[in-house]
Amino acid sequence: MEIFKIAITGNVGAGKTTLIRTISEIEVVNTDRRATDQTTDLKANTTVAFDFGRITLNSEQLLYLYGTPGQSRFDFMWDIVINQSQAYVLLVAAHRPQDFRGARRILNFVNQKGEIPMIIGITHTDCEGAWETEDILVALGFVDEESSPPVTQVNPEDPSSVAQCLVVLLEQLLSVTAI
Repeated sequence: MEIFKIAITGNVGAGKTTLIRTISEIEVVNTDRRATDQTTDLKANTTVAFDFGRITLNSEQLLYLYGTPGQSRFDFMWDIVINQSQAYVLLVAAHRPQDFRGARRILNFVNQKGEIPMIIGITHTDCEGAWETEDILVALGFVDEESSPPVTQVNPEDPSSVAQCLVVLLEQLLSVTAI
């Protein structure tokens, strides 16, 4: 059995837990707890360790999804999850430019561990104040199209949107491992 281990990471409220709950074929293992800091401005509960979901691709392949906590005080979990992952999705909420610096911090953190295939999933594009993809990429430090990883808009609540996001990531992963 071939198992693909995928990390879903991003800032608080970017849609990590929702994405995994939307697509997982098993009940998601999660570590949500009542938020006790500024996170309460966004939501009542937050992930403190990781979320886990699973998708059966076919009789020989499984996809394990690990969602990281969004708060930097739990960044030790980023290390654990990223070190075990073969690829990752960085979710970025398009309507919260104040979070772009944190997303860039996650990118830098992962890049220090070594390069693994990744894509950027832009969420909340339908919200008031949402930035355009090109502007988000610049804010994340990607100055031109050639330096940018694949980008997809994703609605974490829509199974077909989540599936398409994961297809883009798997294509990226398989293209790198085929070399």
